[in-house]
Amino acid sequence: MKGFSDFYTMMGQFYKEVFVRMPSEKILKEKEAVVASIAEDIKNAATVVFVDARGLTVDKDTELRAALRKADVSYKVRKNTLTTKAVAQLGLEGVEEFLKGPTAIAACPTLTDAAKIINDFAKENKAVEIKGGIMEGKAISAETVKELASLPSKEVLIARLLGSLNGPITGLTIALNEYAKKLEA
Repeated sequence: MKGFSDFYTMMGQFYKEVFVRMPSEKILKEKEAVVASIAEDIKNAATVVFVDARGLTVDKDTELRAALRKADVSYKVRKNTLTTKAVAQLGLEGVEEFLKGPTAIAACPTLTDAAKIINDFAKENKAVEIKGGIMEGKAISAETVKELASLPSKEVLIARLLGSLNGPITGLTIALNEYAKKLEA
């Protein structure tokens, strides 16, 4: 019987050494750096969009990344556990439901650019699914991200405002010119 118990003792030691090993300090520091990087990206972004892009071909993924890069959007695939830790560090709630399955994170300095690019891309490529996002420090649903994508850009809104302000001024200028011509005649 002693041989049998020695076998289990030896197997238990083997199990502990092989399967219950704590990660090394180096690996922990690397993971902490990744968590800090994710938290920094989310904190500095006006909006964040969580995307599931399973099934995209390499060419289509490269096309999406190029479009996002052109708009200055950070797009990275990160481990959900590390992203969950980063979100917890920032004190954001309601994001965990978006972090199931493969998840890419698009962090954007503007409110609408990432949402527009990804939404337009998702219309053409059914493999892309918007899971949800973060705006102004709060979790937003996929439907809200799609609504955000339909908003005009800041530049378009400014142009519309200036155009609406310019209309009455132009009318006044024309009226004053006509009045001045009438007085001269």
